[in-house]
Amino acid sequence: MLRLLPLLLALPAQAEVDAPRLAHMVQQDCGSCHGLTLKGGLGLPLTPQALEGKPPEALTLIILDGIPGTAMPPWRPLLTEEEAAWIAAYLKD
Repeated sequence: MLRLLPLLLALPAQAEVDAPRLAHMVQQDCGSCHGLTLKGGLGLPLTPQALEGKPPEALTLIILDGIPGTAMPPWRPLLTEEEAAWIAAYLKD
């Protein structure tokens, strides 16, 4: 175990996310297309029921890279992968 310690210390720490800021972003920014209740609008519904069976990793990539040819923009310039993963999990809960 002691031989593994330097390897463990070299791993990047999981970044903290600003959950209140991200929750507000979901409500305001995502809600502007997906409806303020996230039940759909210009964009598809983002309710837990609508996202059932969709892997969080796939949702994370959609958040980061958008969907070409649709109104879903890429958020990668504004969000980290950790933040996008948090949003994906938040939407599924």
